Amino acid sequence: MANSEINSGHKSRVCDQTKEQIAIPSLFKVLMHNDDYTTMEFVIAVLRDVFHKPEAEAEQIMLTIHFQGVGYCGTFPQAIAETKADQARLMARKAGFPLRCTLEEV
Repeated sequence: MANSEINSGHKSRVCDQTKEQIAIPSLFKVLMHNDDYTTMEFVIAVLRDVFHKPEAEAEQIMLTIHFQGVGYCGTFPQAIAETKADQARLMARKAGFPLRCTLEEV
């Protein structure tokens, strides 16, 4: 503080205001791909267990995968998308299926 501020009775304050910036995580779509070996029933089970889809929605996604070759399972922050894709792959490997899931940045 300068002497003139002290003598005049005014107090000065230093305000360190830092604007907090919150980083929005990148979002990724999880896509499931068709193959000739994974059963439709298993795909529905993965959609219900890993992606928490209701039965009717899981069936619709499975049909999209079957007829169009790829289906959309959901959009998530990167870490969650990777975890869900890994869970689906692990579940498939344990059951002996070559199910493939990929991520696509939004």
